[in-house]
Amino acid sequence: MSFEILSDPGNEVAQRYGLKFQFPEDLREVYLQFNIDLPKYNGDDSWTLPLPTMLIIDQKGFIRHTAINADYTVRPEPEETLAELKRIIFA
Repeated sequence: MSFEILSDPGNEVAQRYGLKFQFPEDLREVYLQFNIDLPKYNGDDSWTLPLPTMLIIDQKGFIRHTAINADYTVRPEPEETLAELKRIIFA
């Protein structure tokens, strides 16, 4: 690919932009009942996930498109992202 994709272990960037979801205690128990060990996957005990976010930022640093969902279970579709990139490039 000719563009960068951000990986955010520890959710540090998500935290800076207010895009981090903190699991409430009761939801933690539900996840553990299903053997979903989020601290193990995250590598820390924060019980946080980033909000699903897709930002298209141009070479000058301008945000050209965003897709952010408050529901951490809903992710931007790759096809939608590619369509938006094509729209921006060929506009």
